[in-house]
Amino acid sequence: MSSLEKALQQRILIIDGAMGTMIQRHKLQEADYRGDRFKDWPKDVKGNNDLLSITQPEIIIGIHLQYLNAGADIIETNTFSATAIAQADYDMQSLAYELNVASAQCAREAIKRSGKTAWVAGAIGPLNKTLSLSPDVNNPGYRAVSFDEVAAAYTEQVKGLVDGGVDILLVETIFDTLNAKAAIYAIKNYFRKNNLPELPIMISGTITDASGRTLSGQTLEAFYTSVAHANPLSVGLNCALGASEMRPHIEELSNIASCYVSAYPNAGLPNAFGEYDEQPHQTAHIIEEWAANGWLNIVGGCCGTTPDHIKHIADEVKAFTPRPLPVMEEAL
Repeated sequence: MSSLEKALQQRILIIDGAMGTMIQRHKLQEADYRGDRFKDWPKDVKGNNDLLSITQPEIIIGIHLQYLNAGADIIETNTFSATAIAQADYDMQSLAYELNVASAQCAREAIKRSGKTAWVAGAIGPLNKTLSLSPDVNNPGYRAVSFDEVAAAYTEQVKGLVDGGVDILLVETIFDTLNAKAAIYAIKNYFRKNNLPELPIMISGTITDASGRTLSGQTLEAFYTSVAHANPLSVGLNCALGASEMRPHIEELSNIASCYVSAYPNAGLPNAFGEYDEQPHQTAHIIEEWAANGWLNIVGGCCGTTPDHIKHIADEVKAFTPRPLPVMEEAL
């Protein structure tokens, strides 16, 4: 049994909070994103947070360190948009592999500096193009991208993350399960083709509204059933909702999942300016009840959460035992 699985059996593990929220605190300008290497890049790159792993690695390492010091056991690489498909917005498709290697190395360096035992989760984001939905309302059958193109982009990302030294692959913020299927296919295929031992996979979906469905229309149970074949280490939810709104869905997931359950909600819902007002103690208080009810194995924060949120969450849940894995009946 791996050290990660041993830890999961002993306690609720803490995953970090938002990377973007912390980057925004630095108030970086175009020149900061470019650094020396990209000072003559023909397109604006401000907002390409993944690029900072190359141009401002100390900022990224520093953010990871703040989360580790707040109690995070799992830190996510700064690779939410580090695929050739997403990087096309900046004409930086050719950098996809390097971004993933650099981001994984930043996370590894932060753990080394912290002196703590922690794990690096390679963050695999949902893409800015979808396989299930047409971007053209007049042509519902149209797709901006094919399954093979998505799988190829994810394969390159997986290679970079693995080469950079991640411990886990985290397919997260899934609003389109078919995109997630392409990521799962890419992961499994990569390890099989290269004859490498498979890294554990964490899968985290996104319920987008009060209907309890993903953007591509699946209920939570349908989503779980669609990805269970990947034999994931954990399945969970993140983003879109605050902890109050996410509560019933985490309860449901804890009742149906045969693997570990993760949750990292936003710091409440955004205000009129797109900012998050929920205070660390408020988020932690809601999550404490989930832990007391035995619903959780991995918990942290998404948009708007900070190291303060993570510290409060870690302090609140440490008194509770993790959700035990259910004994599944063998059935045809």
